[in-house]
Amino acid sequence: KQPQLIVKGALDREQRDSYELSLRVRDGGDPARSSQAILRVLITDVNDNSPRFEKSVYEADLAENSSPGTPILQLRATDLDVGVNGQIEYVFGAATESVRRLLRLDETSGWLSVLHRIDREEVNQLRFTVMARDRGQPPKTDKATVVLNIRDENDNVPTIDIRKIGRIPLRDGVASVAEDVLVDTPIALVQVSDRDQGENGVVTCTVVGDVPFQLKPASEGEGEPQNKRKYFLHTSAPLDYEAVRDYNVVIVAVDSGSPSLSSNNSLLVRVGDTNDNPPMFSQAVLEVSFPENNLPGERVATVVATDADSGKNAEITYSLEASPLSSEAPGSIFSIDPDSGDVSVQAVLDREQRDTYEFQVTARDKGVPSLQGSTTVVVRVSDRNDNEPRFMQDVFTFYVKENLQPNSPVGMVTVMDFDKGRNAELSLSIQPGDHDQAAGIFSIENDTGTIFSTVSFDREQQTSYTFKVKAVDGGEPPRSATATVSLFVMDENDNAPTVTFPSNSSYTVLPPSSNMRTVVATVVATDADTGLNADLNYSIVGGNPFKLFEIDPASGVVSLVGKLAPKHYGLHRLVVQVNDSGQPPQSTTALLHVFVNESLSNATVVESQVARSLHTPLAQDIAGDPSYELSKQRLSIVIGVVAGIMTVILLILVVVMARYCRSKSKHGYEAGKKDHEDFFTPQQHDKAKKPKKDKKGKKGKQPLYSSIVTVEASKPNGQRYDSVNEKLSDSPGMGRYRSVNGGPGSPDLARHYKSSSPLPTVQLHPQSPTAGKKHQAVQDLPPANTFVGAGDNISIGSDHCSEYSCQASSKYSKQVRALHSAHPAGPNTHSHVHSG
Repeated sequence: KQPQLIVKGALDREQRDSYELSLRVRDGGDPARSSQAILRVLITDVNDNSPRFEKSVYEADLAENSSPGTPILQLRATDLDVGVNGQIEYVFGAATESVRRLLRLDETSGWLSVLHRIDREEVNQLRFTVMARDRGQPPKTDKATVVLNIRDENDNVPTIDIRKIGRIPLRDGVASVAEDVLVDTPIALVQVSDRDQGENGVVTCTVVGDVPFQLKPASEGEGEPQNKRKYFLHTSAPLDYEAVRDYNVVIVAVDSGSPSLSSNNSLLVRVGDTNDNPPMFSQAVLEVSFPENNLPGERVATVVATDADSGKNAEITYSLEASPLSSEAPGSIFSIDPDSGDVSVQAVLDREQRDTYEFQVTARDKGVPSLQGSTTVVVRVSDRNDNEPRFMQDVFTFYVKENLQPNSPVGMVTVMDFDKGRNAELSLSIQPGDHDQAAGIFSIENDTGTIFSTVSFDREQQTSYTFKVKAVDGGEPPRSATATVSLFVMDENDNAPTVTFPSNSSYTVLPPSSNMRTVVATVVATDADTGLNADLNYSIVGGNPFKLFEIDPASGVVSLVGKLAPKHYGLHRLVVQVNDSGQPPQSTTALLHVFVNESLSNATVVESQVARSLHTPLAQDIAGDPSYELSKQRLSIVIGVVAGIMTVILLILVVVMARYCRSKSKHGYEAGKKDHEDFFTPQQHDKAKKPKKDKKGKKGKQPLYSSIVTVEASKPNGQRYDSVNEKLSDSPGMGRYRSVNGGPGSPDLARHYKSSSPLPTVQLHPQSPTAGKKHQAVQDLPPANTFVGAGDNISIGSDHCSEYSCQASSKYSKQVRALHSAHPAGPNTHSHVHSG
């Protein structure tokens, strides 16, 4: 009737903090009635639970140098209780003072943060405990351990420490090293360290710059920490005090952090001098110009040597020595100051005797051991104008050919001057001779001494020239010299021989009775040249078909070497060639006419034959009687022909006389009166009368003898006879007659043919050399052929002969005399020439 809620078991709020009960009340009616209500029971807390951390150990990493306030981690603890029993506060438990100084713990939230910057190099880990405490009464607690690792940051630069090693002195950052130390010699110890950790502490160390030093690790041990290393500083190349005396060796250390940090340190290496350099001259060969004719004791030059060493090693003394190329000691001519290097000459120099002196100067230092160097001194003696020009010869003789082209070199003079330079620069000039012979003719080339001629020489006009050549040097004052030049003109074969005897138009009479080796004539020739060019030789090159004549090649004497025969009578034309012995030879051709006859009966005839010979080609022989042999063969034929002709003539005369007598009987006869022209008397008309024609157009008959003398006969080789006399004389059995009648008073046959005869020309030879200018023809005999002969003086030719000579000789005259004595006749008596 009075309900109570009784706890039947233990309550645990942490497991269930409330209960909700449904209460129902029911009456006892029927139906019973009831109602319900909700009863909620809330379980209150008691501090029966302690706080509990999520982890018993909290571990975190913290970068060093983190700024204050940087959260590190949050500690969390839970308490199943509620209310005050469940309120937790966080506090440091077992923690050092440094932890409490560096870190801050939020009591409410449990956040652990940086209170002050932490340096890993001082503290690399913080380990402490934190307590979680509730506020119940009595309070309950729990604790957790916190491990805080300080993470390294690259906040420290490497450090470099350079220390002394071995015997190399090192003080105040300066190391003294002798220049002669060997390569790879250690001179200092370098220690490199970095307070950072890991990669931030891994250091690389190098030497920067172009210095002869390098770092080498002191050890290769694996246990050596990475942030601490040792190196030896070694020499990497020879040291040279003279090149570089001080080296500032900079060592740089770089860590491997990101970003990397570096540092450097330097060491001044001072190179100490040793006597390792000999004295040096600036030139291996020193050339000095010094004038001749000097005064003894004059300074020639000063030689200076330098030594790259210092102190005693650089103190130098000088001395003279003989040159390696010369064994001559220079001390007798030159001297040197051992301290200053002044070189002086002790003698008078003469360039013309010796123009170069060579010796050696040695420089020695005072180091230990002493070193030395040397140079060669060449003293070239300069010239002074103390010598005059000198020709190689006092007289220069040159031989030049004549006909040399103008402005051609004719010779070269050689002149020298023992001086040099301007003192030996010579100026050459032509000096006129006494007769000014060379003025304007010769010039000289100054550089070569070549003499030129402005004219072409003619030895036949002038054979030699003489003049002087003057040479003047360019010194101050100038000096001069002269030489004589004799120029002889050498002969050239530029003149052909000249025949002075005989002339082409002259002739020589040679009797047929002349003995062999009879001198016919001497051909005389001269040559304006000299020597071989004037050495003449003679030869017969034409006109000697019978080989009757021979000429001496040296003297020009023409001799008879063959026996003369009747066929050789008449004119011979010898073509004589005169050659000189020059190269190439020159020659001249001359004509030598020889008239073979016992005597010269008529010079006019021979002269006319010679004149025709001058117009006859040289290839044609004119020699004696070329028809003589032929006439013998024709003799028998001619005798028969002449006999027949004479028979016909007698018959015609009989008929004519018969008609004449008949005519006289009709017309009467007057004594002493001529009814017709006398055809047997010489005619003086200007023109020959032509025979009259009869009414039927026939020609009147001419006298028979007229037709006989006009018969032409040709000489051998197709040439004609010059006259009827020649033609008849060549007939067989006729002999040679100079005229028809040799009695006194006979007209000159030559003069007759020279007259204006009316007889016609019957044949013209166009091949004759004079054809077209003068007719060469055989003319008819005049009707009257009875003449009074004049003995041997009767002319036997005319100027109308053929190219061959007219066949006339003294024997003809003898035969005419014989004929005349056999047939005497008066002035009016006809003496005919019979062919039989």
